[in-house]
Amino acid sequence: MAGWGKTLAKILGYGLMALLVVAAVVINFTIGWAPIVGPKARPVTNRRFEATPARLERGKYLAEGRMGCIECHTPKQPDVEPSVFIGEPGSGGVFLDEGNLRVVAANITPDRETGIGSWSDDEIARAIREGIAKDGHALFPIMPYEEFRRVSDEELASVIVYIRTLEPVRSSLPRNRIPFPLSRLINTAPQPVDHPVPEPDMNDPIKRGEYIANISCIGCHTPTKSGKPLAGMQFTGGQLFTEAVASANITPDASGIGYYDERLFLEVMRTGKVKARQLHVMPLWVFAKLNDDDLKATYAYLRTLPVRAPATESTPVPEMPLLSRHLIRDPQQLHRAAQLQFVTVGTSLCSI
Repeated sequence: MAGWGKTLAKILGYGLMALLVVAAVVINFTIGWAPIVGPKARPVTNRRFEATPARLERGKYLAEGRMGCIECHTPKQPDVEPSVFIGEPGSGGVFLDEGNLRVVAANITPDRETGIGSWSDDEIARAIREGIAKDGHALFPIMPYEEFRRVSDEELASVIVYIRTLEPVRSSLPRNRIPFPLSRLINTAPQPVDHPVPEPDMNDPIKRGEYIANISCIGCHTPTKSGKPLAGMQFTGGQLFTEAVASANITPDASGIGYYDERLFLEVMRTGKVKARQLHVMPLWVFAKLNDDDLKATYAYLRTLPVRAPATESTPVPEMPLLSRHLIRDPQQLHRAAQLQFVTVGTSLCSI
């Protein structure tokens, strides 16, 4: 009997080891180890960004316009277009509070206790482009750091120089409330930027437009499946924001902006209207702050995209004949869409 006991113990031991190996392989080739051990994060450095008048001017333009930092990190009246701020710029606020999910936009003013006044330049840089907070936790990826990874080193420095000049505001905000397993799955989003990110040739309209569009447009105007962008379908729209609204196809396809000329594109971005028709949801009042060179370059690049019809395998989009050509992006709806996408990812991963 003692021999059988030892044999059974060995079998159980080998079986347990096999199960652990299989589990390790499954984790390694699916969600990875980040949900368990934490996000990938590089060590911070002692780099500092010199404050120059040129960087301050450029940073203000980027933070208040193209990158939307002030728009997202300032409390505002709900459901009002254009935004009406009800707090100091950059002082943060609750973005989304529905059910057991609460997402808070941080106070990015230089207040040392409730803002980022005690953060080093590189800690701020790591948060913006890599999604890692000062204490090492992953930022909720409603913050578009996956797109901001493409922001050049010089533009990143300019933004940081500018937000350092904001009026410090003591603003005690509630903490994020992220339910499990979403709280663990977001650890897979951050990726270190451990290489220089040069600025493209800004005198070349196509390269300039490609740079801008792949930071400011691609995230909302690319369809997703199980929370992941569909390969080869960049800028074709179809990302669901509400039951009745999805992002537009902004390729030159007939279902997209193929009928736009440069004048109409600038008019839409400046006024929020296509002729007499008012567009909603996308915060065009933010993008209206872009200068003509940036807008013209963005249009020039979008015209070079392959003509692509909207995807058919992404999240189903309801019939929207009047909205199919709209440029859509509202912060609140974006947050809800992101919530749905990551919940979808969590559901599919948990079913493996």
